[in-house]
Amino acid sequence: MKRYTFVLLLAVVMPFVAAAQGNKAGQRTVSPFIEGKQKVRVFDYDSIWKFTVFDTKKKYFCPFDYTQLPTILDARHPQWGNFAPVMNYLVRMPRSPLRICALFAINPAIQDDAEKASLTEAAKSQALENLQLLQSWMQEEKMRNKLQLQVAQVDYRYWQGMDFFANEQPSDPIIYMGYILYFGTKKVDLFPSAASGAKEFRAVKFFPNDATVVESYEPLMDELAQYLSENERLEVLLRGYTDNSGTDAYCIGLARQRATEIKKKLVARGISEFRVEIEAKGSSDPIGDNDTYEGRIANNRVTITIQ
Repeated sequence: MKRYTFVLLLAVVMPFVAAAQGNKAGQRTVSPFIEGKQKVRVFDYDSIWKFTVFDTKKKYFCPFDYTQLPTILDARHPQWGNFAPVMNYLVRMPRSPLRICALFAINPAIQDDAEKASLTEAAKSQALENLQLLQSWMQEEKMRNKLQLQVAQVDYRYWQGMDFFANEQPSDPIIYMGYILYFGTKKVDLFPSAASGAKEFRAVKFFPNDATVVESYEPLMDELAQYLSENERLEVLLRGYTDNSGTDAYCIGLARQRATEIKKKLVARGISEFRVEIEAKGSSDPIGDNDTYEGRIANNRVTITIQ
């Protein structure tokens, strides 16, 4: 009887033990891919040449073409170029841990969604392979530094800022940006948000089936434009909404028109177009009851999000 009781107890307990072990193992597995386009600018990071001070608690951007790693590592005496200060630091600090994030962008001139998706997957795989190649080479050279490898896609236009309009742009479908690096074991956000603690603005309300920004919102437009002018690193996202009157296509079109009307007012006040993003949500995410006039007024709106 005791034997059967013990077997039954194992049958009940073991699934929970296995699940706990699986969860524990899963917690140790970190995806190398930081999903989504990271909205950062190149001047959010210090110059790579500040590695000469060997400050181990900051993030750095290194403009290094990591696709050249196979050729560099094949040489008897690798010539690291812009990556030389980093390698010099690792040699001098043989146990220093390093988080290294390879950055790439898809050329903004490419509009086809299927092509962009295909290029993104190819770029992610290529970047990770090059990072793993560097890691293997360091192990062969008996370097004892621990590397945490990551890959991220950045929004090229945002990354370039005003330089995007002033400089000649690359023609390659995949743009290899370089690395963001962080020395040390402390967890850090490689992509800090410039909008942390940004000012909040109330939504702009509209009459049903209308995209006219009423005159009473002109002071709000002035305030928003002035805030963006004083904070050049920030952008604004305008999300347009409607009530549920009409087809989905009609609601999406009306929502986009409303957001566009506000964008026009900001541009007329001197805000660059690329800093104003619009998104049409249509009748989704209602905040009021569409069966009442007050509810429909509440739903016909454009929200303002600083980002």
